[in-house]
Amino acid sequence: MRRFRIGSAFGIPIQLDLTFLLVLPLFAWIIGTQIEQTAGLLNDSLGTGLDPAVLTGGSLVWVLGVVAAVGLFTGVVLHELGHSLVAIRYGFPIDSITLWLFGGVAQLTEMPEDWKQELAIAVAGPVVSVALGVLSYAVFLVLPGTGSAAVESARFVFAYLAVMNVALAAFNMLPGFPMDGGRVLRALLARTRPYARATEIAAEVGKVFAILLGLVGLFVIGNIFLAGLAFFIYIGAAGEARETTMRADLEGVQVRDVMTPAAHVTTVTPRMSVRELIETMFRERHTGYPVEVNGEVVGLVTLEDARAVRDVERDAYTVSDVMTTDLVTVTPETDVMDALNELQDNSVGRLVVTDAGGEFRGLLTRSDIMTALSILRSSEDAGLRTGRLRTES
Repeated sequence: MRRFRIGSAFGIPIQLDLTFLLVLPLFAWIIGTQIEQTAGLLNDSLGTGLDPAVLTGGSLVWVLGVVAAVGLFTGVVLHELGHSLVAIRYGFPIDSITLWLFGGVAQLTEMPEDWKQELAIAVAGPVVSVALGVLSYAVFLVLPGTGSAAVESARFVFAYLAVMNVALAAFNMLPGFPMDGGRVLRALLARTRPYARATEIAAEVGKVFAILLGLVGLFVIGNIFLAGLAFFIYIGAAGEARETTMRADLEGVQVRDVMTPAAHVTTVTPRMSVRELIETMFRERHTGYPVEVNGEVVGLVTLEDARAVRDVERDAYTVSDVMTTDLVTVTPETDVMDALNELQDNSVGRLVVTDAGGEFRGLLTRSDIMTALSILRSSEDAGLRTGRLRTES
């Protein structure tokens, strides 16, 4: 979904996903329609002494709904900042903090594999949430017990935020990997196990938790939002386990080991017609080619580029008209997992491999990486990483 940057904190961009623009009004509406019930629960649990009659007059319920919802999501941002600042302290930069349908997420550029670091990063968010809950409750206690509608409204908002921030911390500490509690579980497992194996165990626990959460959400309390959250926890657990296992399998493998060397790569010229390009693709069963001029790669052209030209115009258009000149490149020494991340981040199917001097050394595709991964997983010979799998270039 599209994201909008709304600011930054400590140099970390803060973004809103489009889905957040749906969930914020929804939360405001839910809170606003349940002011009387919520005030009763706060009175019973914390002895707040709130007067529901004062809080439900006129349009005040909607004002309280909006203020409480904004305060709640501000707490979510601060929760994620807690994770982020500890991660930065350990040398892991943060791409962004994003608010979306199910809360917030801090995008780390790399996950720590030291269990102590991951444990500290994981618990930092819940610690911040608990601190916010305590602070909100302290403000509530300072406010006078009787007063105007404005004072009573403030007492309600701070009492609500006190409970919700503590509840947020508690929920996040449940073992639903990749939630905070799941990451704590992985960190503790990684004390005595390889990181990849600890991830697999934590992910399986997270999947079971997600299934149970989804069943409770659907059939016990009838909460579709909770069921949706369970679905994303399950997908997140499976995805991170898959990536961690892949990273372990490809450890030590460089781009030079799996790329197609320049000597085996067919290049095309900018003057070739789009029709000739398509015929070349059909003949050689490849869907992407570097475009070369005097030994220098100046662009990349793919089947998608060629398809953009209507059939009747393919003789008139040339490769130079449709090729991409904004190349995504890597060096032969780049770690394969880093190269795969480049493919995913830039939404491209292939990378041009160049050396430090900019000379074309080969082409790396997603298929090259997946084929190498399949070979490594089917062989017990660890020497494949630096032996037969390596292609001299």
